[in-house]
Amino acid sequence: MKNFTNRLLEILETKSLSASQFAEKIGVQRSSVSHILSGRNKPSLDFMIKINSVFNDISLEWLINGTKTNDLSAVEKESIPPTPITKSIVSSEELEKELKEIVFFYKDNSYKIFKN
Repeated sequence: MKNFTNRLLEILETKSLSASQFAEKIGVQRSSVSHILSGRNKPSLDFMIKINSVFNDISLEWLINGTKTNDLSAVEKESIPPTPITKSIVSSEELEKELKEIVFFYKDNSYKIFKN
């Protein structure tokens, strides 16, 4: 999986934009883009949403994990309904299923994906 920095560089190259032009276009400070490109910071979800809203040809799924929505090898065909919060979050049926991934979203708009 390519990391986000590589995907951001690909966007800059494809759209023929400098980092400054890109920052202005999506409405963020130039330093935000610079810190992400240097690897100092990870992008926030808000940053990715701004990219997606300005460049609607770029999917959030590709921004987040480098896969295309129509890439059937990377996207699970069956959607998993949300589990209501109860005393027992995991039912005995779910214990038999193999876990694919867990995503933690933090208050600072960063995220971490844990894949099995």
